[in-house]
Amino acid sequence: MKYAKMRQSPFVFLRGACHLFYAALPADPVLDNAPLAWCCGDLHFENFGSYKADNRLVYFDINDYDEAALAPCTWDILRLLTSIACGAADLNATVAEALAVSHDCLDAYREELLHGKPLWVEAETAQGLVRDLFDSVQDRARADFLDRRTVKKAKQRSLRVDGVKALAATAEEKARVTEWVDRFAATQPHPGFFRVLDVARRIAGTGSLGVMRYVVLVEGKGSPDGNYLLDIKEASPSALTGVLQQRGIVQPAWSSEAERIVALQKRMQAVDHAFLYSLNADGTPCVLRGLQPSEDRVAIGDWGKKLDHLRATVATMGRILAWDQLRASGRGGAANADALIEFAARDDWRPALMEQAHDMLERTRAQWAEFCKSDLGS
Repeated sequence: MKYAKMRQSPFVFLRGACHLFYAALPADPVLDNAPLAWCCGDLHFENFGSYKADNRLVYFDINDYDEAALAPCTWDILRLLTSIACGAADLNATVAEALAVSHDCLDAYREELLHGKPLWVEAETAQGLVRDLFDSVQDRARADFLDRRTVKKAKQRSLRVDGVKALAATAEEKARVTEWVDRFAATQPHPGFFRVLDVARRIAGTGSLGVMRYVVLVEGKGSPDGNYLLDIKEASPSALTGVLQQRGIVQPAWSSEAERIVALQKRMQAVDHAFLYSLNADGTPCVLRGLQPSEDRVAIGDWGKKLDHLRATVATMGRILAWDQLRASGRGGAANADALIEFAARDDWRPALMEQAHDMLERTRAQWAEFCKSDLGS
């Protein structure tokens, strides 16, 4: 399924081959010597979305930290800009339009670094496509959401296994996952909330296809309409690990890959994602969190040929990246906010960044073409 998706376009290939992006990243003194920051690692325009936080309010932020690592602050914005150029067709944008919004994204990122204060997107003041997303998520009733993902018989629900969002789990898998959740629930104030009702294998994303991943239906606040959906996902080493080692950028000693992901997501996001924990699945580190529907991301391709809508949305993404890096600054080896501000004030890095984004666009297109000709891509 992953390889089939990656044949669709250079952008989808970029999403599914994060490690190849960094393996092809050429050395650039201006960009590589930028201050270190906590980075998402796999930043592209579809890795921004809404999520329910612990306080049950909706926020819009970067929503995938599987590859998060300490790296030059320029690496995240470079990958984001490359995704915009690679994804012009997916965005229904011309090359010229993609270039224009790339400059908007970069300018917004720089402005917020110069400002030096981490903020977040407010639902009340969000505009355009981001506001539309807030409205759709905030108005969604839990029962309606559950109806799309489950089958209800009498007063009990079971997961909908459709081959699109979920695949059937074996009886052995269900028993194993239930045991993992039961052990976790025993550490919580209200263990009954996490009583497992059903388990299925989850299908979501591109880069994460193929790793162990489950969707779990739990009792929550009561059946049938107070049930909750949880996501359990295997945690693997960051795709940046090899390149960072080659360049001598030392990472903290995390107790597990799941601890890394959870710690950095909490460090960078303004408000913690609901039910975000690391989970020991019989020796396999996993991330547990409230299920985040793949459709809960801004429909950036639906800008309706109103360039202002696209420009505003992409600029918001640039701002969010700056805020998240500022929020995590000065911790665990990351540069402090003053260093990020000083770097942003320089004039040499933005032209170098745009030039390298174009270079990475060409490299990604070449990788995609080679992939499509290979046994995996055919």
